[in-house]
Amino acid sequence: MRCTEQTIVNEDRLTALLEAVGPHRIKILEHPVYERLNTLDDVRAFMGSHVFAVWDFMCLLKALQRKLTCVDVPWIPVGDKETRRLINEIVLAEESDEMTPGSFQSHYEMYRTAMETCGASSEAIDTLMDALRRGASMEESLLCSAIPDHVRAFSGATARVIQGEKIHAIAGAFTIGRESTIPSMFRELVRRLRGRHPKELSVLVDYLDRHIELDDEHHGPMAMKMLSNLCGDSDEKWKEATAAAIDALTARHILWDGVCKNLKAH
Repeated sequence: MRCTEQTIVNEDRLTALLEAVGPHRIKILEHPVYERLNTLDDVRAFMGSHVFAVWDFMCLLKALQRKLTCVDVPWIPVGDKETRRLINEIVLAEESDEMTPGSFQSHYEMYRTAMETCGASSEAIDTLMDALRRGASMEESLLCSAIPDHVRAFSGATARVIQGEKIHAIAGAFTIGRESTIPSMFRELVRRLRGRHPKELSVLVDYLDRHIELDDEHHGPMAMKMLSNLCGDSDEKWKEATAAAIDALTARHILWDGVCKNLKAH
């Protein structure tokens, strides 16, 4: 099959994947959690759970980097050139973004700063980080009693797709479950938060704005191309990538349901 013909076939397969995940994606975008963030305490409770999504996004990204670029010594060039560029570019932005001239930090660290600025509890995520630093695995660290069940279910789904080591499935969870969905999801959050408690929520809004800018305008389209390249002409890979994307979106819905339940509790 000629290159142009293969490109058309892959575009059709990508369209079919997007149609399959569409209803699950809509459920995330129309979730009532966004309408529930009415007070500063609501936002604090939300952030205590959402920070885990910020953390395990990096786990997905690093799993892709480990598989699609060379992180060993001696170094040799591996994989598709455009995919290497995409992964390394996203890692640069996520792990050491330039927030102000000459000032760099990861988006996880920025989110932790946002939590401190608005007074959100970091007990659960700090407990997980302590366990990881002591050498616990991703799965083991999620068993900490301080971590809510809905968070454990969400990040547990991420851990499973990573442990499966099927790079096209990881890319499906990353591209559809995160990169292509995050901008629309965050626009709703920014719309509701901007102007409310500007002092306490300024860092959070900056974080959300940054992700909209990066994911929607640049990283999202590049990730779609990466996913298409990784699945290629394999029907089985497209099927597994679709299933991984749906699992990621389902896990996000469980996370949002848990957040809403916590909001009712307080």
